[in-house]
Parts: sequence; structure tokens; C-alpha cells
Amino acid sequence: MSPTPEWVMVGGEGPESYKQHSSYQRDLLKAAKDEINAVIAANLSLDLISNRFSVADFGCASGPNTFMAVQNIIDAVEEKYLRETGQNPADNIEFQVLFNDLSNNDFNTLFQGLPSSRRYYSAGVPGSFFDRVLPKQSIHIGVMNYAFQFTSKIPKGISDRNSPFWNRDIHCTGFNNKVKKAYFDQYSLDSKNILDARAEELLPGGLLLLLGLCLRDGIKMSETYRGIVLDLIGASLNDLAQKGVIEQDKVDSFNITLYTAEEDELRQIIEENGKFTIEAFEDIIQSNGESLDPKILAVSLKSAFGGIISSHFGAEAMRKAFELVEAKAHQEFSRLKNAKPAMQYLIVLRKN
Repeated sequence: MSPTPEWVMVGGEGPESYKQHSSYQRDLLKAAKDEINAVIAANLSLDLISNRFSVADFGCASGPNTFMAVQNIIDAVEEKYLRETGQNPADNIEFQVLFNDLSNNDFNTLFQGLPSSRRYYSAGVPGSFFDRVLPKQSIHIGVMNYAFQFTSKIPKGISDRNSPFWNRDIHCTGFNNKVKKAYFDQYSLDSKNILDARAEELLPGGLLLLLGLCLRDGIKMSETYRGIVLDLIGASLNDLAQKGVIEQDKVDSFNITLYTAEEDELRQIIEENGKFTIEAFEDIIQSNGESLDPKILAVSLKSAFGGIISSHFGAEAMRKAFELVEAKAHQEFSRLKNAKPAMQYLIVLRKN
């Protein structure tokens, strides 16, 4: 099997870029702002707030969500400092923000979009967030927004037709127990590496904020909106193979490096790691749900999945696949509308 392509969001500022189609992730940050303020006020020690305060976003993509994430954190730190010391944080604290993502991330678009009103110094840090990318004990608060669901590679046997773990789908649907176990084992290993790396980078008592999506008890991935749209991508690729546009073997060997864990699985992984204490595990309710408009859905999916699909099948096949996704979304409208709910979370971890 060929190496798994690096997953990167579609860059630039065009109509199909991640920058233009990441409002759902941004809505989670908006909805979680008050909770972030509260947990930082309650759990960040004032002793950590000195004349230099460092924030890191792991998996920053190309904006603008990362700016909202770090600004939410800075606002909460400044509010706590002013309330507890009576001093103006602008006079006493220098904020440093480090934006981390893969080396092929569109950092140019990211830095061109930096808010002119920001009150922090910033730098880009290329590198995989499965490994330590920042100096030891240099970060006060880290954040990962929709980045804690990635795996570093496809689990062994998943893409092999002769393996008992072969997955006919492009993702872990939750309906095949062997496939689910293989994905969970890989995800557990990768999540441990992420937590170990962040534990080295964070100061003792520092905070790690995880925002993302998990499964509620008893619900399988392909029963949720996110799972259904992944099924639409898989079905579209199979249609192209049947038409001879792409090879069926390529479709059979294609799996995406995502695993949407169950709530209890996340708690288990964090607690077994032992480097952090769970200070909050919040169920965040958004006012805006997932889009049911087939055209918007297809373009949004292309901005997130287009790069990795193009790497495996080619740009033209990717384009045709998302044309089919839009058509299938029309056909599956009722299924999408009646999808079972997943859980959007804010998990706050304190470095032990």
C-alpha cells in the first residue's frame, strides 16, 4: 500500500477553499466562548500569567477560525488577569501565538488574514501534531479545534482485500466490529502520542482545550450527518469506478484517516494517558446545524476532503466525485434531515 497522503485543507481564498467553507467549525468556537471563559477563569493559575504568555493552535489550517480560537483564549486570560489583579493586561503581558499545521498547509493565506487589531506576536510552526513541535514547557494554553479526530495512518489490514480487517467503506461506519476495533486501536495510539507531545510542550498547570465531534452512546457513525456524507463520498467513488473513470482497486484501497470516537472512549484515552486531568467535558449546543443544501454540502466537503481524494485519484476524478455527491445529497435529503445527533464537545485538560 502506498503511504497515506498528508491531509491538508484546500488553501487560498477561492469559492471552494476551506477559508470560505469552515463556518460549522467556527460556530462551535462561538458557541463555546462563554464556557472557555469560565474554565480558564476557574482552572488557570494566576501564577502562570507572567509578562509573557504563549498560546498554540495545533491544526490551525488557513484561517479564519484559528484567529477566533486564540482570541477567545486571550480574551479570557486578560479578563481573569484584570479581575484578579486590577491591572491592565495590555501594560504587563506580551502574548505570543504559535500556529501549527503540516508543512504543506497554506500558511501564506493564514498570515495574510491575520487580524489588524490583534495584540499578539505570531509565528507559523510546520510539523505533525502527533509529535512535539514546540520547545518543552513553553506553552501556557494549547487548543485543537476539530483536529483531535485524525489518525496518523490507516490501520493495518484495513485496505487489504485479503485481511479480515478489510474495510469496504472509506471510513469507520461503526457497523463492522473488526474494522471499528482496528480504527480504535490506531486512534488510541495516535491520541496517546498527541497527548504526550502536548504534555511536553505545556507548562505544568497549563491547559489544553479540545473542541470537536464525538459519538453519543449507542449511535454509530453512519447514523449521524457526518457519517452519512462520508458514505455519499464513498458511493460516488464507487460509481466512478463502475463507469471506468477510476480503478476499483484504488477505491477498495482508499480509507480516510479519521476516527470519530465515542464519549466514553475519549475519557478512557485521556485517563489512561495520565498526563492530564479532565477539568471540563462540555456538550456544546450550536444554534446553526449542518447544511442540508446539497450544493453547499458538496462544496464544503470538497474544501475539507478534496486534497486527500485528489492525491489518491487525481484532480479530475475528485471533481467528478463531488458532482455526484451533490446529486446524491438530493436523493438522500430525508436521510440527512433525520440523521441521529452526534455530540460537539469542549474538553478542558490541565497538565499534571
